[in-house]
Amino acid sequence: MIDTALLAQEARKLGLNLTEEQLNDFDRFAELLDYWNKQINLTAIKDPTEMVYKHFADSLTALAAAPMPPGASFVDVGTGGGFPGLPLLIARRDLHGVLLDSTQKKLLFVDRVLTGLNLTQQGRTLHMRAEEAGRTLNLRNRFDFSVSRAVANLRELSEYCLPLTKVGGTFVALKGSKAKEELREAQQAIRLLGGEVADVQRYFLGEMGERHVIVIRKTSPTPPKFPRASAKIAKEPLTTAE
Repeated sequence: MIDTALLAQEARKLGLNLTEEQLNDFDRFAELLDYWNKQINLTAIKDPTEMVYKHFADSLTALAAAPMPPGASFVDVGTGGGFPGLPLLIARRDLHGVLLDSTQKKLLFVDRVLTGLNLTQQGRTLHMRAEEAGRTLNLRNRFDFSVSRAVANLRELSEYCLPLTKVGGTFVALKGSKAKEELREAQQAIRLLGGEVADVQRYFLGEMGERHVIVIRKTSPTPPKFPRASAKIAKEPLTTAE
C-alpha cells in the first residue's frame, strides 16, 4: 500500500536503516489502518504518501532525537491509532512499550496491529487516562522514556508524562511549528515536575514540513501532588498555579 522505498529513504535521513521485514511490517500496518479507519475514526490521513511522512517518518523522529538503549521501556501517552508507539516497536523490536489511551475503541485497533505484526511480546495497550496512570503505583516513575505526539500543549503534556518517567529517564515530545512558543510557556512546569530541557531537534519531513522534537530529562522526582486532575491541569496552568 505504501511506498516502502520512500519510507526507507526517510528513515535513513533519520539515521535508521529499516530491514525489508520492517518495511513490510509498516506496509501491513498501513493496510490495517486503512481498513479499520473505515470502521472507526482513527486518522484523517488516508493518502499512502502522507502516511509515510505524517505517521511513520514523523513517529521515527523520536528515535533520532533521543536514541533509546537496547531493552529500554517506554510509555506512549495518548497513543490514539498507535502513534508514535507502534512505529517505534516496529523499528526497534528490542524495546518494550505500553500504549496508553483513554479511548477503548482505538486501543482495540492497536491490539489488532500488535497481534498481526507479532509485537505482543514487546508492546501492550492500557486503557486509562494519563493523569490516573501517573498516580498509579506500578506506573509512576516506571519508564525509561515517555513519548507523546499531538496530544496537548507541552505545559499540560509535561504534567501527564513526567510523573510516568523514572528519574534519569527522558520525556520526548513530538511537536509542530509552535514548539518554541510552547516550550517557552512550559519552562516553569517542566522545572516543577522534575524535568530539564536537554535538546530540541528540528526535522523536515517532505511535504509535511517542519517537526520539532523536544527532549526533556527527568533529573529529580515529580512532587507527589502531580499530576492533578485533568480539569485542574487545563484551568490552572503551572505557570500561574504555583
